[in-house]
Amino acid sequence: MGGASDDHYLPIAEHGLIGNLRSVALVGTNGTIDWYCCPAFDAPSVFAAILDADQGGSFELAVDAPARTKQFYFPDTNVLITRFFSEDGVGEIQDFMPVTGPPRETDRHRLIRRVLCVRGSLPFRARVAPRFGYGAHPHTARLVNDMTIFESAGLSLALTATVPVECDGQDVRAAFKLVEGESAVFALDRVDTDVPPRGCPHTEAEEQFAATVAFWRRWLSASRYRGRWREMVHRSALTLKLLTYAPTGAIVAAPTTSLPEQIGGERNWDYRYVWIRDAAFCVYALLRLGFTGEAKAFMTFLTKHVSLRGDGSEGPLQIMYGIDGRTDLPEHELGHLAGYRGSAPVRVGNAAAGQLQLDIYGALIDSVYLYDKWAQPVSSEHWDAVCALVDWVCDHWDQPDEGVWETRGGRKNFLYSRLMCWVAIERAMRMAGRRGLPADIPRWREARDTIYRQIMRRGWSAARQAFVQHEDGDVLDAALLMMPLAKFVSPTDPKWLSTLDALTSDLVSDSLVYRYDPEVSPDGLRGEEGTFSICSFWYVEAMVRAGRVDEARLAFEKMLTYANHLGLYAEEIGHTGEQQGNFPQAFTHLSLISAAFNLDRALG
Repeated sequence: MGGASDDHYLPIAEHGLIGNLRSVALVGTNGTIDWYCCPAFDAPSVFAAILDADQGGSFELAVDAPARTKQFYFPDTNVLITRFFSEDGVGEIQDFMPVTGPPRETDRHRLIRRVLCVRGSLPFRARVAPRFGYGAHPHTARLVNDMTIFESAGLSLALTATVPVECDGQDVRAAFKLVEGESAVFALDRVDTDVPPRGCPHTEAEEQFAATVAFWRRWLSASRYRGRWREMVHRSALTLKLLTYAPTGAIVAAPTTSLPEQIGGERNWDYRYVWIRDAAFCVYALLRLGFTGEAKAFMTFLTKHVSLRGDGSEGPLQIMYGIDGRTDLPEHELGHLAGYRGSAPVRVGNAAAGQLQLDIYGALIDSVYLYDKWAQPVSSEHWDAVCALVDWVCDHWDQPDEGVWETRGGRKNFLYSRLMCWVAIERAMRMAGRRGLPADIPRWREARDTIYRQIMRRGWSAARQAFVQHEDGDVLDAALLMMPLAKFVSPTDPKWLSTLDALTSDLVSDSLVYRYDPEVSPDGLRGEEGTFSICSFWYVEAMVRAGRVDEARLAFEKMLTYANHLGLYAEEIGHTGEQQGNFPQAFTHLSLISAAFNLDRALG
């Protein structure tokens, strides 16, 4: 299906993120909201122009004159400011979603856009054009008193504005002029029988702005990080917090779907779910900074919302869940959407939910171990669950799986999966030893040591002088950068240093790291992909631990130049430095935190 021309699409990196711990909106540097799902991360979109500039829907708000724009976050918050510089003055939009107030007000899912003229006098224009149900559900718009009600079969929204608007039955437009010191307010609220429409006058918008700023600053004040690159580390922490779903404690991998890993390619996936691996790594990163509440909330998510499947060969855990813990995430394509810059298909749901990925057990139990060590001791019920998982791993670690990269090219004996099974057992043994908890230690030790010996025997390629992607192969894989990070191998072991050199030679390009080479390791998909940013930060950390601190620092500083103007990262970085894939991605930000923490400590 044809879509709008490329110049209708901002680069992925030209966006900021706002949210209310239930959903998020992407705001372009041009002042347009072109991604917003209501009332939750994985709900159908209301604005999705980023996936189809013609059909997706958007909320445009800008100076109605030639203007340069810049974006920044109100310091230490997730309140986004977009500034417009024109010949006649300077204007700004303050975008935020209130995160305070009673639960019923939270259900309003309010999105506030305050427009200010800070110098001179400026004309502004607005166009609010929601397209419900990923642009597939018809809606009507009608003026009721001082607000516009947008109604569709599954969702109704109310728009209030402090300036006059025009409604054509579907969209709303406004044109207005502000002089220095004047402001206008637009507020978009979800409405239903429990949440009646309510206006948002200037005073209330100002109060909610102040309350939202206070909320984010209060949250961030719990950070214990005082090292170098603190602003980037704290921006990453604030971003990870935005990716948490407060009602359950879930943490999504990214708040978007189908932003392409290659323009025009088919590697477009829905990341608005809870990957056990990604969320567990998030817990690790946030614990590092002192945020124990998020770790506790995720443990609660696991306890309350994730039911174990039994002890069959597919494992007690799925690799991912819905934000409410649901297990059914059927993948289908939205053929009516053109995709970002024509990158079809647009997918909703994720068929990888049915894959076997053995590494998730190591990621999860490592995060439980750290929570038990740094936050609070796990309960007896949690320990029983850990034992059940470890017992399963002891019985089933030695089987092929789809691996950490979710390849769709068939199961293999991936080394990273073996490594993380070793981590699962080893961390559980540490917990049992430190706290005197009951465990079948002889059985666990035997399995742990068997995995270790098998990795050393069948995961090492004498020809490549490196540990390799899967047993008895010779393909390299950047996931193996986790070997010293997970404390499986000494970071200065000659075999590991040789592996690090091989990875540097084959997969590293100017500090950027490719996951693997699809040419020599077919993954079942057409096309190429960019470098994978989590691997680039793992690379920094692996070099730090190997004592190559100067090289690590240069690679880290280079990686920081690939962030967008707000310090945000998508999943991948393309050949010319552009951001690719879903945005922003939790994986990248949590690995930035870990790399900064360890590099700062090494620098002293």
